[in-house]
Amino acid sequence: MAKIKVTLIKSTIGRVEKQQATVKALGLHKIGSSKIHEDTAAVRGMITKVSHLVKVEEIAE
Repeated sequence: MAKIKVTLIKSTIGRVEKQQATVKALGLHKIGSSKIHEDTAAVRGMITKVSHLVKVEEIAE
């Protein structure tokens, strides 16, 4: 299965609680922190909700 790297590029300060919780659920804490996830529909849905806060890169295996 493909993998994607999600990086937090903007702060969650002043954002709606749901967006803050989504960023935390993705495993991101500080600006610039990254996490590698499996490319599933659930993860893609979370990324869509906070797309203005994160950068997504596909990782070739």
